[in-house]
Amino acid sequence: MLTLKQIRDDREAAVRKLAKKGVDAAAAIDRIVALDDRRKALQAELDSTLAAQNKAAKQIGALMGQGRRDEAEEHKRFVGELKEQSTRLQEESKSVQDELQTLLVTLPNFPAEIVPEGRTAEDNLVVKLVESYTPLPENPLPHWELARKYDIIDFDLGVKLTGAGFPVYKGKGARLQRALINYFLDCNTQAGYLEVEPPVLVNEASGFGTGQLPDKEGQMYHATADNFYLVPTAEVPVTNIFRDVILDEKDFPVRMTAYTPCFRREAGSYGKDVRGLNRLHQFDKVEIVQLALPERSYEALDGMVAHVEGIVRSLGLPYRILRLCGGDMSFTSALTYDFEVYSEAQKRWLEVSSVSNFESFQANRLKLRYRDAEKKTQLAHTLNGSSLALPRIVAALLENNQTAEGIRIPEVLIPYTGFDIIK
Repeated sequence: MLTLKQIRDDREAAVRKLAKKGVDAAAAIDRIVALDDRRKALQAELDSTLAAQNKAAKQIGALMGQGRRDEAEEHKRFVGELKEQSTRLQEESKSVQDELQTLLVTLPNFPAEIVPEGRTAEDNLVVKLVESYTPLPENPLPHWELARKYDIIDFDLGVKLTGAGFPVYKGKGARLQRALINYFLDCNTQAGYLEVEPPVLVNEASGFGTGQLPDKEGQMYHATADNFYLVPTAEVPVTNIFRDVILDEKDFPVRMTAYTPCFRREAGSYGKDVRGLNRLHQFDKVEIVQLALPERSYEALDGMVAHVEGIVRSLGLPYRILRLCGGDMSFTSALTYDFEVYSEAQKRWLEVSSVSNFESFQANRLKLRYRDAEKKTQLAHTLNGSSLALPRIVAALLENNQTAEGIRIPEVLIPYTGFDIIK
C-alpha cells in the first residue's frame, strides 16, 4: 500500500507513475488528498473538543464544593453537549478514515524509474538471452505426449480425481518432482536462505499483508467455513512471518526459502498455450523471500536475479530474462524480472520465475518496520522470487532432453533422482 507521504509529496509524479501501470489515478488521488485534509481537520477539532470537555468536567467538582450548584449544573449540560459533539466527530472521523483506507488499497505500487513503458507482454524488455539448444529427434513430442508415452504424468486421472489442472505424477515423474524441489531448496539454503515450512492455508490478514486481498480474492481458493485461503505462492505465509514486527538494522538482510504446493483458480483459456503443464490450478514451487533495508533493496534484487539465473543455467535450458513493462507488472511490484525457458517441442517461451522488489508497498500493509540508527521506525523493503516454479521447468526438461533412447536427466539432478534417463 502506498503511503500518504508518497502520494502527497508530488501529486503529478504519483499520477504519472501510476499511469505507467495503466491506471488513471488522478481522481482517486485528489479524493485521497481531500479525505486526508478532512481527517486532519476532524482530529484537530476532536482534540479541542475533548480538551474543553475535560476542563469543564474538572470544574464541576470545584463548583459543587463551593455551593455554586446552578453553575455546576450548567457545566454538566455543557459537558453533555461536548460529549455529543465529540461522538459525532469520532463517527465522522471513522467514516473518513474508512473511505481513505478503501481508496488507498485500490492503488497499485509505483513502478521503478527503469520500468519500460508498455501495456502487454509484447512490450517487455529482454535484458539477457542464453541459447543452449540440444539436437532433438525428428518431430519432437510436446511434454503431454511424452508424459503419456513414458507413463510419468497422468492428466486424465487428475481430471477424474479433481478436475482439469490437477495432474497426477507417477513413478519417475513423481521422483523428478521431488528431486527438483530438493535441488532448488538445497541451492537456496547453500546461498544463505533459511528454509521454512509454512502452512498452505492463510487467514485474511495474511492475504491483505502481501497484496493478494482485496485485489485477487476471485483467483484464490477460499475455505469459506473458516475464512482461510489456500496459498497462491509461499510468498504469502513466509512474508507474513514478519507482519506487525519491528526489526533492528542489524537484523538485515533477512533471507528465507520455502517449498509449498500453490493453488490458483485462474487457469486461463483453452488451447495449446495452456495445455499439459503450461498452466495448472495446483502446482509445486520453491520460493525465496528477502527483507532488506531501503538503500540495499535493489542490490538485493540483483543478487536474487543472479541466484535464480545460476539455478536455471545449471539445468542446461535455453533461457532469457525480461524486465517487465508497467502494464504487465503485478499490483504490488515496483520492478520485476521474469525468467523464461525455451520449449523446443512447443516452439515457445515458458515463464518459470518472477523476481520482484516491492519496496515498502507490502511492508506498509504488513506494518513491517525497523529501527534505524536514530531509533526511529521506518518501513522495510520486501522482495521475492520463484526459484523455481516446477511445471514449466518439467515441461522444458522433458521436451528439450528427449532422445531416441528416452529423456535424459540433467547432471545436477542425477544425485536427487537416482536415475539418468527416463525410458
